[in-house]
Amino acid sequence: MAAQFGRRLCKGVTTTAVAAAAVAALAASQAPGVTTDDQGRRTTSDATPSPEETADAAGATGNSPYYTDLPPLNSPRPAPSASTGTDVSGVTEAGIPATVLDAYKKAEAALREKRPGCNLPWQLLAAIGKVESGQARGGRVDADGTTLSPILGPQLDGNGFALIKDTDNGAYDGNSSYDQAVGPMQFIPSTWEWAGRDGNGDGREDPNNIYDAALAAGHYLCRFDWDLSDQRDLDKAILSYNNSTEYLNTVMTWLEYYRRGTHEIPDGTGTLPADRSDSGSGTVWPSPTTPSTSPSPKPSTKPAKPGKPSGSAPSPKPPADSGSPGTPPGTPPPTPTDTVDHLEDAGTATLTAMAGDTFTERMSARAETETGKAVAKVRIRFTVLGDTDTTFTGGERVATVVTNGSGVAVAPALRAGEKTGPVVVQATVVGRTVKGVAYRATVTERVADTLVRTGGKALTCTPGGEFADAVELRATYEGAAADKVAATATLVTSADDPAANDKGPYFKGADGKAVRALSGLTTDADGLLRLPQLYADDTTGTFLLRVATAGGATVTVELTVAAAETESPAPSTPASPAPPADPSAGPAA
Repeated sequence: MAAQFGRRLCKGVTTTAVAAAAVAALAASQAPGVTTDDQGRRTTSDATPSPEETADAAGATGNSPYYTDLPPLNSPRPAPSASTGTDVSGVTEAGIPATVLDAYKKAEAALREKRPGCNLPWQLLAAIGKVESGQARGGRVDADGTTLSPILGPQLDGNGFALIKDTDNGAYDGNSSYDQAVGPMQFIPSTWEWAGRDGNGDGREDPNNIYDAALAAGHYLCRFDWDLSDQRDLDKAILSYNNSTEYLNTVMTWLEYYRRGTHEIPDGTGTLPADRSDSGSGTVWPSPTTPSTSPSPKPSTKPAKPGKPSGSAPSPKPPADSGSPGTPPGTPPPTPTDTVDHLEDAGTATLTAMAGDTFTERMSARAETETGKAVAKVRIRFTVLGDTDTTFTGGERVATVVTNGSGVAVAPALRAGEKTGPVVVQATVVGRTVKGVAYRATVTERVADTLVRTGGKALTCTPGGEFADAVELRATYEGAAADKVAATATLVTSADDPAANDKGPYFKGADGKAVRALSGLTTDADGLLRLPQLYADDTTGTFLLRVATAGGATVTVELTVAAAETESPAPSTPASPAPPADPSAGPAA
């Protein structure tokens, strides 16, 4: 590949030394901690994620071949002006067909809303789209974004590639014997079955549509709550798409190139890649999941001619004689998946969680042969069934995990949705129809164990008036705010009689009439519950308001209705009596 890269970078320069220097120059713009070795390959201390992080060693594409063409070293130039009407060096390389570019940007916008913490850049989708299909073969798509002809990878029959037997009965790839990567983002059918999205709003999830495929790729890259602005998570996400360090290197060079600038070009005018990972230099990249002790046969160096699948599977090439005793010539040795007889529950504990919480226990399945021997390197698919909003962390209903050396696959943690009740998760072997395992989980309603009034001021009102202060309470569960907890509020008859009173304080219904029992109340994100305005009728006295939450937390609030106090009039002072008349005095003048 290095010689090809050098040839593309500078006409007439074909030495591997120049090619290595070119890759090193491209890598220099990458994140700190990413270095290049003497062959120009990117290296990091944790470049290869664990099987749990990739969830599927075969990735989104089944580790199908990809285009190895690399961008020119010079920064992308702006598009030529309309006045010149001519192309210039580097313009087509940096240009992305209009419909394809629009699909990438729409997918980024959708993920910004749905998964803001993922920080998915559309340039990453463009880089993967370039490597997987040359931007849908240079933008050869119709107005709705569907490719003018299917884009299919080679059949994954283990003959130089991964071995993935048919999982869709040829529905997506037209091959009922083996799977093939499909569409501009090259999803294998088993991955598309759960990762597929409707990106253009036509009600279909079509891997051959760039809008659907770009949105699906975005969700796939964000499915483990990775932050793609962090180089470590970015590496893990890219490797989960195609588990190859060379693939990671190639995608990163295009990502950095597009980050420095790109522009829109007309559909159908993009540059078609020339070199693939399974051709050109003659190198066949081995699948990480199907190691071989002998060289893999070299596949055809010509990419498959595009065309509508005929519905009949292409005839697989017979592999070379393995030479093993008792094996007829042309019979491939069994894969680990072929040896699986059944799945067993590997000690999963009781699965129970409150709505909105993450289950503390995780499901685990063990792949076994007929004799009970553990089978490693087998893909196990865990699927959440039925009408439920419970998902795996990351929001997906399906997770595929590769069994470890003990034959055990541990599913990602489940996150309980808001729908309460039973949840069923089915574990199956990818590519085989054998006995699986059904796990039963339970989602319980949100509860509170403590409920207290937030204020201590006495609640009083005059007959026929309204209470000046609202009733506010705070619910907690194990010391933390209990949000979205259901509650009721009832003006009870007495401390010993929980029935609703027929007199005294009341709430108003939608029709303005008195209501003395409320249901359907819910605490807010901080566990607070603020009750509606309270009013009083003409009855005076002391009344009780009882508030209860799911989980049994209860508080009783006292309400007083009394007539307003009036001031008594001041007593009048009697006038002093007149002195008696003097009898000796004469008549008044």
